[in-house]
Amino acid sequence: MLVYPLWMGDVPAVLKGFLEQVFRPGFAMEERGRRMPRRLLKGRSARLVVTMGMPAPAYRWLFGAHSVKSLKRSLLGLAGIGPVRTSLIGMVEHSAAVRQRWLARLEALGQSAR
Repeated sequence: MLVYPLWMGDVPAVLKGFLEQVFRPGFAMEERGRRMPRRLLKGRSARLVVTMGMPAPAYRWLFGAHSVKSLKRSLLGLAGIGPVRTSLIGMVEHSAAVRQRWLARLEALGQSAR
């Protein structure tokens, strides 16, 4: 599970830097010259949880959820991770009751992934 806040419409820079270091050749992929790299994390799945101030449907439909698509295709996909599921949590500065419902939902997702 990878949880991050939508930052200026994308993944926060510090998280990008971390992922760039972790997903180096030899861990996530094996370089094979001019051919596509061998996917070393094949058979694993992931969940992306993205928090944001805007309504989640606006991010998905108006902005195309581009940070999610980018992570799925270029990083996780190239490493062989799939399926990649997403949970978009919008309006995070809403009421405490709404936040509690989201936390309960995420906890249930975590329990079901075991």
